[in-house]
Amino acid sequence: MKQGLNNKYSKSRILEVSNVSGAAEVTEIGMSDSATGVVDMTEGPVTGHILRFALPMLLGYLFQQFYSMVDTIIVGKYLGVHALAGVGSTGAISFMIIGFCTGICAGFCIPVAQCFGAGDHVKMRKYIANAAWISAAFAVVLTVMVCALTGRILHIMDTQPDIYDFAYDYIFIVFAGIPATILYNLASSIIRSLGDSKTPVYFLLLSSAVNIVLDLVTIAVFGMGVEGAAYATVFSQLVSGVLCTVYMYKKFAIIHFSGSEASVDGKCIRRLMLMGVPMGLQYTITAIGSVILQTAVNGLGYMAVAAVTAGSKIRLFFCTPYDALGGTMATFAGQNAGAMKPERVKEGVIKATVIGFIYSAAGIMLMLILGDLLCGLFVDGNETVIISMAKYFLIVDACFGFFLTMVNVYRFAMQGMGYSGFAMIAGILEMIGRSAVAFVLVPVMGFTAACYAAPLAWIFADIFLVPACLKCISKLRSGYVNI
Repeated sequence: MKQGLNNKYSKSRILEVSNVSGAAEVTEIGMSDSATGVVDMTEGPVTGHILRFALPMLLGYLFQQFYSMVDTIIVGKYLGVHALAGVGSTGAISFMIIGFCTGICAGFCIPVAQCFGAGDHVKMRKYIANAAWISAAFAVVLTVMVCALTGRILHIMDTQPDIYDFAYDYIFIVFAGIPATILYNLASSIIRSLGDSKTPVYFLLLSSAVNIVLDLVTIAVFGMGVEGAAYATVFSQLVSGVLCTVYMYKKFAIIHFSGSEASVDGKCIRRLMLMGVPMGLQYTITAIGSVILQTAVNGLGYMAVAAVTAGSKIRLFFCTPYDALGGTMATFAGQNAGAMKPERVKEGVIKATVIGFIYSAAGIMLMLILGDLLCGLFVDGNETVIISMAKYFLIVDACFGFFLTMVNVYRFAMQGMGYSGFAMIAGILEMIGRSAVAFVLVPVMGFTAACYAAPLAWIFADIFLVPACLKCISKLRSGYVNI
């Protein structure tokens, strides 16, 4: 149990506190936070910090969804429907594995944000170094294991023979690029933990642009098939990861290692694992629930599948503000937990929730007015029944957006305070909610039940998350923070 340091660095210079022979040693390590590029979220207007941090993340999420759509169009246009189906069939397993990589990297950087908020830069650098060591180990183990099991996984998922080769060729290369995925996610998460949400977005935009160009070159010019799309994805991720790493090292003087700070530390590794693994499993568990639900929807016929597919694609865009709020709260709560400012954490949770509620209300109006038009982007205009079903799917989702706001804000706030295990519990509850709909309600109520699967999952999670988050803030208020 450790408490936040009282010697928080001043605005005119950054001071580092280290423990040498039992005595506190203060060393000047840099200039003001504006000079070093870090952003201290433990001071200043809470709402301003939340909006300034969330907006760049929102832009990045939106562009990711746009890129994914363009990527799908390129594959479908140049390679045909079977290639498109093959790539699309790997979505669930890709989300399970790549989502796990994303989650562990985000979790590894929670102690980094906490130590930055506490002003303990020596320990912060130790966490960064050990996060790099663990990430390298995960990259090797996951790559070898998943690539070896790719064929078996596709068979278990009952991938159809006419699309199996496309699916295997694509996802094997993507899995072989797991080290590049981990490199980007770790570097970008470290940058965000220091309060900079803009720079990772810039590199993400560059990476996505490179990806689109390489898709066209490898597929349309060199005729490489789905392998070209996979190589483009891996290469662009590697480029953004390298650029993030170089930028981070040059921009942030406070992360430059000295002495034994870069050595392996058992205590740091234990703490990082406790933060990272539950966050990674959260994505995996959520993916399992989605796979179960999709299996149930598949049994309702092609019209239900098409409606859910179209609605889900639009929902990915609709949900990006919630994702941005969640990512913001992880850093905001992490820094303020490290600085021992529980009331500021609580204020951030409340204000982020209000922002999400305002967006949710606007989202309902948007879906009521533009639902038909949006669904028509993915389905032929003559398919009026499917468009109507997809619109209903979206309206139901939008009406329960208030619950999704709380899922993201409260879950990530707890993660920032150091309680990643709670996030995994919430993920399990979401999986239970979706599975209950799939096994119990869909066979009886059909498509209508499928529309309420995600909202029910969010409600299940919120029943746990809201009181759990308040309990975590109470612990912080009593002087407990685990760094």
